[in-house]
Amino acid sequence: MDAQLAVIGLGSIGSMALWQASRLSDSVVGFEAATPAHGRSAVGGDTRLFRMIYRGNPEYYPIMERSRSLWAELETETGQDILTPTGGLSIGMANGSYINSVLETTRVTGAEHCVLSREEMGERYPQHNLRPDDCAIHDPRAGVLRTDRAVSAAVAAAQANGATVLQNTPVDSITETDHGVVVTSGDRTWIFEKVIVASGGWSRRLMPEHLKAVTETKRIVLTWFIAQDGTQFSPENFPVFSRLYDDRSMYGAPAVDGVTVKASVDGPLDGCGRTTPDPDSVPRELTREEVEKVTEIVTEFFPGLIPTIARSDAFPDLFTEDRHPLLGRLEENSRVYCATGFSGHGFKMATGFGYIAAHEALGKQTVEGLDFVRPDRFMTG
Repeated sequence: MDAQLAVIGLGSIGSMALWQASRLSDSVVGFEAATPAHGRSAVGGDTRLFRMIYRGNPEYYPIMERSRSLWAELETETGQDILTPTGGLSIGMANGSYINSVLETTRVTGAEHCVLSREEMGERYPQHNLRPDDCAIHDPRAGVLRTDRAVSAAVAAAQANGATVLQNTPVDSITETDHGVVVTSGDRTWIFEKVIVASGGWSRRLMPEHLKAVTETKRIVLTWFIAQDGTQFSPENFPVFSRLYDDRSMYGAPAVDGVTVKASVDGPLDGCGRTTPDPDSVPRELTREEVEKVTEIVTEFFPGLIPTIARSDAFPDLFTEDRHPLLGRLEENSRVYCATGFSGHGFKMATGFGYIAAHEALGKQTVEGLDFVRPDRFMTG
């Protein structure tokens, strides 16, 4: 037996699972196909939004609470600034489906918030060009996460705790036996007691057929624009935001570099969310239609941004059929644990998911209330 636990993929979730596992065991190995926080993984793109206010399953809320505490622990342990408080805004038509669904989820979770009228938004956040019937829900606990810094810090913390990291070691196969899990990379093999698969868009290669059938690797497009006045869009003055209507949507983050503002389309856009079977060959260049669409939306939403894309990129992530992740053992007594399929929404909760994966894979704890993310929900027969 080479070690107690292997974590395959050290990106958004895997890096955090490795960090948490290193706190529980001195026999942990992490496999990374390239290098941690490399620019072609779903970690790419500089920043991600952290929010406590959202629409959807309220059962995510305890994971968000745990994640927020763990982001602070990672900062303390590594001395890195990872989560910058900015507050957050969910913007849409008052009494529209988006705002109503956010408020309904918030009612169930009890998350701290306040509703801002169009007039109050205009006074506090004039950067947004609002529609006549708009309002916003303010999330005082939201912020912006520095993705590269977070992953690098987690891997460094794990190594400081004694974990081994194998870089430039893509895993070709995993084979579960009665006595362990055989991991193969090229002509090398290892045997581990347990394995966590956390390789994002690359995870399908290591999945059983029934999970391959309900997952697909998709392309996520990100775009940035230059602010005419950087101070207006600084983290102190410009909260992270999500804005959604029937005809268009966008989300974004402040200018953490003092100049460029992330403002990306969030919704069905040709090429954005398009299936890309090979995660190594995700088209990075935007199509003409993508450029025109995002530019049109930025022109309407943000008169203070120069309506020309300053930077863009595209990254792969693994999406599931129901858009909930795969978090748990393949089967009840399996030695293989999945922590993947986060469908473009995993980073804000990466520390929480990493905590759950490490503790459950090592048999230290079983977290209740997670049936909606367990892989066995896709079992047939």
